[in-house]
Amino acid sequence: MSYFNPDSEDAAIEQPTIALFAELGWATLNCYHENFGALSLLGRETMAEVVLTNRLRVAIEKLNPGLSPNAIEIAVHEVTKDRSILSPARANQVVYQLLKNGVKVTYKGASDSDQEETVEIVNLIDWNEPEKNDYLLASQFWISGDYGRKRADLVGFVNGIPLVFIELKASHKKLELAYEMNLSDYKDTIPQVFWYNAFVILSNGSKARIGSMTAGFEHFAEWKKIHDEKESASLAWTR
Repeated sequence: MSYFNPDSEDAAIEQPTIALFAELGWATLNCYHENFGALSLLGRETMAEVVLTNRLRVAIEKLNPGLSPNAIEIAVHEVTKDRSILSPARANQVVYQLLKNGVKVTYKGASDSDQEETVEIVNLIDWNEPEKNDYLLASQFWISGDYGRKRADLVGFVNGIPLVFIELKASHKKLELAYEMNLSDYKDTIPQVFWYNAFVILSNGSKARIGSMTAGFEHFAEWKKIHDEKESASLAWTR
């Protein structure tokens, strides 16, 4: 695997993308030299972890005031548990329901005298007030799987959950290569990051497409350019 060159054409495309996310209020972090364990920038124990449990735990506590520590830990475990027995598409469907409807947790009191079962719904995302969520864009994010390791260009985390996956190519390369050579390989090598994915964005700086983790390239929608389309930002965003 070649060393990342910060002066490369890929970096020239990546840095403006990072700057745009920063303008939108996302925290940004370059993870190329991330350590793991106690020295991890993101609190990851291993490179195989794709959910940032520290940020997830804080977000759950913030979005569910008064929630017991037991319920928080059960919810974190439910989100992060191994789903490799499922197909990536099926795992993605399961996680989608957790994101949409919350995690149903059942637990008993901590003391021997309090063994009554309690059932609670733990919200992972605040869909009504988006500004209450935690947003982080990680660049050069290493992930390991059963068949090797990969370095994702950009991964967008919402409350510690990797919802956005962005693959960038140099401007002189065809956008299709981002799908055919990179994304397809990632889905085979590091499928666990796609269990959580909501959007995949492919771009070479001049063209961009957005789609789902199961979509073929022909079903990735073109990213609308407001000035080219001569329409308002709100209309371009909704297409």
